[in-house]
Amino acid sequence: MSKYLFLGVSFLAIATPAIAQDEAAITVTATGTRIEVEDTGQAVTVIGTDEIEAVQGADLTRILERAPGVVTTRNGGVGSFTGVRLRGSEAEQVLTVIDGVRVADPAAPSGGFDFGTLLALDLAKLEILRGSNSTIWGSDAIGGVVVASTRAQSGLRANAEYGARDTASAAVSGGLADADTGYLGLSGTWFSSDGVSAAEAGTEEDGFEQWALNGHARYYFSDRFEVFARSRYAEGELEIDGFPAPSFTLADTDEVQETRQLTGSTGAVYDTGALFVSAAYSFADTERDNLDGSGAETFTSQGRSDRLDVRGEWRPIGPLLVHFGAENEWTRYATQFDVGDDTRISGAYVQGGIEYNAISGHIGVRVDDHADFGTAFSFGADASYEVAPGWRLRASIGEGFKAPSLFQLHSDFGNIALEPEESTSFDLGLAYGERTMDRRPVYAAVTAFQRDTNNQIAFVSCFGQSDGICEDRPFGTYDNVTRTRARGVEAELWARPATDLTLGALYAYTDAENRDTGLTLARRPRHAATVTGEWRPVDRVTLGADLRIVSGNFDDAFNAVRLDGYETLTLRGSFDVTERVQVFGRIENLWDEDYQTAAGYATAGRGAHIGARLAL
Repeated sequence: MSKYLFLGVSFLAIATPAIAQDEAAITVTATGTRIEVEDTGQAVTVIGTDEIEAVQGADLTRILERAPGVVTTRNGGVGSFTGVRLRGSEAEQVLTVIDGVRVADPAAPSGGFDFGTLLALDLAKLEILRGSNSTIWGSDAIGGVVVASTRAQSGLRANAEYGARDTASAAVSGGLADADTGYLGLSGTWFSSDGVSAAEAGTEEDGFEQWALNGHARYYFSDRFEVFARSRYAEGELEIDGFPAPSFTLADTDEVQETRQLTGSTGAVYDTGALFVSAAYSFADTERDNLDGSGAETFTSQGRSDRLDVRGEWRPIGPLLVHFGAENEWTRYATQFDVGDDTRISGAYVQGGIEYNAISGHIGVRVDDHADFGTAFSFGADASYEVAPGWRLRASIGEGFKAPSLFQLHSDFGNIALEPEESTSFDLGLAYGERTMDRRPVYAAVTAFQRDTNNQIAFVSCFGQSDGICEDRPFGTYDNVTRTRARGVEAELWARPATDLTLGALYAYTDAENRDTGLTLARRPRHAATVTGEWRPVDRVTLGADLRIVSGNFDDAFNAVRLDGYETLTLRGSFDVTERVQVFGRIENLWDEDYQTAAGYATAGRGAHIGARLAL
């Protein structure tokens, strides 16, 4: 099997028998196909298997915070609704892809993805692109793109842990690989926790339980052609708090939310080295049921997307290359209170590039046709130049758009006159070395960025109004009411001053404002930093620490509700019992910080966890 075929399959999130640490420098987020991070001018962070395992635990936010410019908010404990913002974007303006499938929920009010439903138990790789990139990815990629890949490797791996708040988890993955035939693998995870009260003023614990199955398969017809299939099913139950009468303030309730997610894809890959083409059909289906204490349904929703897409790369002459793609997506939704609706969007893009010695550059254009909004164009370009050995200057410009969600258009709160949100982002940066530190013991990067967004959609209250946009919408509606701007600086430093010592520091300054009012956008802290380190004092023992620092910010668009800043510290360690068995443990939130990322919602205090891993 050719080197190019392996890379194409592996890094398009199609099943791969092994993911080596040095391959973590390969990304698909920048171009839609394989490319080394140093060959793109876009800001991309790739977090591989070893780093994910070192962080420990099921909480994905603790891993995402190892990339600059990433801020998370959560309505309670692990499993509660979790939003991810990139460089001051809205959480719903981040495109999320799991194992090659776009997983946004068309039935969600803003059509986003709830990261609370994605646990880190069997993740093998995370790619985080910060900046608008609708040229490659189409709708939703205003703030950036997060691509997650689950385990798909030969052999058997298992891990389990137990800790605070009666939290237990387990994960098992295994696969069979043959270089001439193909790969077949399966992984499963389970998580359960009594949790904390979602309402800060509450006393009742709100638990979360989820189990998930992932399957990967591929078959090689030749060293140039293969077919693949993959699927994921996750089912979770989350206890939530609500706004009971007569005060209608956030408080303990006995409500439960059940979520079922089913995704899958199947297709084929053709790779000659000079030409790489992947064609696939994929789907994502999300069902949610909210139940009261008696088990009666208080709200239900179902969102579904079906997608056909082709992506490819052609290298006609030497360093010249062409990336291309086309797709058609159908989405539909329904809720307990309305019959729902459906729509379609199709698009195609082409991107030319050069990757030659010290210089790499790409420029591309995309056209999309939406059944409700007509035709739109997106442009993007980036360049990377090695100005001196190890030093690389990077720059990019990208346009993004996000079509209004079906809920925003057709629900009882809907407005069919909505227009798509549009953005333009720029960044300029300088980097030294590589984040993996394979060739140099230091990686340093600083990037200045700005993103302007027009036609941003927001909910409009119609309380006491009945004219204009509020006609026949007594409870409110959606409208293109906001122009926003986010700008700032990201800095990152990783160093290995000694063979057994690794240190890292990440910082982002983000000034995100409503350009119409001049007010700061909600839940966008100006300062966010992560400081981390790992040390092997003796053979088989690893000690680590992660310090997260976030400044104060506002919870609402009127800047009337203030959220205090916070600092949390996690200590962790592991011991290699044998080459195949490891025990590990950690203490999260060591000094028991009392803080909130969303007003009125509690977060977990100090907690200790212990676990073990097995690799065969």
